Amino acid sequence: MNVSIVGASGYSGIELIRLLERHPSFRVTSLHSSSRAGQPIHIENPHLSHCSQVLCDIDVEAIAQKSDVVFLATPSGIASGLAKDFLDAGLKVIDLSGDHRLRSPEIYANWYNKSPADREVLSRAVYGLSEWNAEEIRKADLIANPGCFPTAVLLGLAPLLKEKACIPGSIVIDAKSGVSGAGRSASLGSLFSEVNENVKIYKVHQHQHIPEIEQQMAEWQQDIGMIEFNTHLIPMTRGIMATIYVQLADGWKNENIQQLYKDIYHNQPFVRVQQPGVYPCTKQVMGSNYCDIAVSLNDRTGRVTIVSVIDNLVKGAAGQAIQNANILCGYNETAGLMQVPLFP
Repeated sequence: MNVSIVGASGYSGIELIRLLERHPSFRVTSLHSSSRAGQPIHIENPHLSHCSQVLCDIDVEAIAQKSDVVFLATPSGIASGLAKDFLDAGLKVIDLSGDHRLRSPEIYANWYNKSPADREVLSRAVYGLSEWNAEEIRKADLIANPGCFPTAVLLGLAPLLKEKACIPGSIVIDAKSGVSGAGRSASLGSLFSEVNENVKIYKVHQHQHIPEIEQQMAEWQQDIGMIEFNTHLIPMTRGIMATIYVQLADGWKNENIQQLYKDIYHNQPFVRVQQPGVYPCTKQVMGSNYCDIAVSLNDRTGRVTIVSVIDNLVKGAAGQAIQNANILCGYNETAGLMQVPLFP
């Protein structure tokens, strides 16, 4: 099956190229960029020096003639203007931006400060949390690929929320990300001298992933309420660690929680539940599509701690997008994605 990548010059687009190159069933027929059109992809990406493709302008008709699936690896605010045209041209669309994740245009406009997608297009979008929405993904033509932080957080919380085990309003999330999560555009905050030997909190109470997390949480436990969610930038390139604290309803024991997570995720190839007392680090998932999770109940407080780690560019972006494309197109969910993490 032929695929095109729009936004191929950004970090997520480059990661799509890397992963799709080893995919047994997808063939990348064209790469597109509004800012780098006419430039060979390897010019700014010497690790792709074996790749002869040239970045092209974004031409919906030309892409539709070449491809069956299009990945939109664009910044938020751009995909909303492209998705409808691609859908009308008969393509399957996987949007890696935030433009189609929120069902409410008003909430999107409030948190992203951008014009929302058309309501009719939003109504067609399926939230692409692969492990939990596979049935809906199979029937869709527009996939809203989850954000990197929501992927780590929601996979960590889902088993307890599905059991209605969380006390409403009690969820506190402390999340940390490597610098690649900020994208490839130059900015003061991502300069080496600003990031190196430094940890800083950002977007306090204002992160655009908050409504995305709350929207999906409410699907699983309707009365769950709002979350405390804050993010930190740490001096590394890749990786997210979400440390989640939840007050549980009475009656839960640590061994029951451990068994719950093992039972729920035992058939999910990309979620690895750690043994009791073992806690994951970001290095153990780097370069892979894995999400590694540990969970532990504090018997003194009745509060559970969940630690969830992913590579923000793979499971948090390009890897999950390909996982969704596999599901959408009827391929094995793991096709092209069973890379062993890079270590050290």
